[in-house]
Amino acid sequence: MEVTAHHTRTVAGWAAMNESGKVEPFIFQRRENGVDDVTIKVLYCGMCHSDLNFLKNDWGITIYPVVPGHEVTGVVTEVGASVSGFKVGDRVAVGCIVEACFDCDRCHLSEENYCEKLALTYNGILSDGSVTYGGYSETLVVHHKFVARVPDSLPLDAAAPLLCAGITVFSPMKQHGMLRSGGSLGVVGLGGLGHIAVKFGKAFGLRVTVISSSPAKEKQAREGLKADDFIVSTDQEQMQAKRRSLDYIIDTVPAKHSLGPLLELLKIKGVLALVAAPDQPLELPSFPLLFGRRTVSGSIAGSMKETQEMLDLCGEHNITCDIELVSTDGINEALARLARNDVRYRFVIDIGGGSN
Repeated sequence: MEVTAHHTRTVAGWAAMNESGKVEPFIFQRRENGVDDVTIKVLYCGMCHSDLNFLKNDWGITIYPVVPGHEVTGVVTEVGASVSGFKVGDRVAVGCIVEACFDCDRCHLSEENYCEKLALTYNGILSDGSVTYGGYSETLVVHHKFVARVPDSLPLDAAAPLLCAGITVFSPMKQHGMLRSGGSLGVVGLGGLGHIAVKFGKAFGLRVTVISSSPAKEKQAREGLKADDFIVSTDQEQMQAKRRSLDYIIDTVPAKHSLGPLLELLKIKGVLALVAAPDQPLELPSFPLLFGRRTVSGSIAGSMKETQEMLDLCGEHNITCDIELVSTDGINEALARLARNDVRYRFVIDIGGGSN
């Protein structure tokens, strides 16, 4: 893939300079809009829990300075000469990936999210050798194949987290046939990913059960999100009473926990999909797998084809994220609250200052 190497476009953003994770204003250069590119005025950017991991170098792979953000919505301000699918003024979104090779078997199958040469939207390396900077910035320049359209019915602020939280749960739901009405879905964890999984499940006609270690979240689940049932995962009687009751489970918990009790909730041939990334290995006992012919699978954020399908379905079903909007001056405070899980359910930065 040909990428313009001239990084002469000055952009204002917000970055962490070291492992303190503190974000501050940062001026940097992006490439000029190439023939295959779309330039986007960023209006909103969701704050993902993985932003914290990168900001503080929890995974040991951060390249400082780091400009986070992979839940981006905005409007097109410039298109390249070879781009026919977008025009100036279009409402668009960018998710977790901004480059792939387009030549491997995964790319040929429209699964570029599993391409070995993919570049993440931030803290990635482009084919021209430059480091990617994310959506905590006023402008993005992106290859048009990694830009999605946002339906007119969706507000750009509440749609932003769909580009990570939304697609991360939608992709395994599609892969494992969970979009068919009549099944039963368990959602482990009621945070940014979990609340969207509940909304998808209800929209697609599933019976949805929220599984949480926090009894206090039952009211949110039942009244706020219309979940059909709620299980306290630390209550052995409740867990035992619901054995073999679920067709599918989506596990969104990013902390170490045992998968054994969750597997026992599945029916025979049930599927448990992992979408979170705990920093320690999970406990996976063999007996619940062997005696239930159950499957444990993993999934990362989906392909661009899946992303557009998800956004279109969200437009049809009026599905958005429950968000708390913060100003650029409030990024560090929001990050501190995010670290305490003090948000219902996603922070979104108002990058454009309400100018949409």
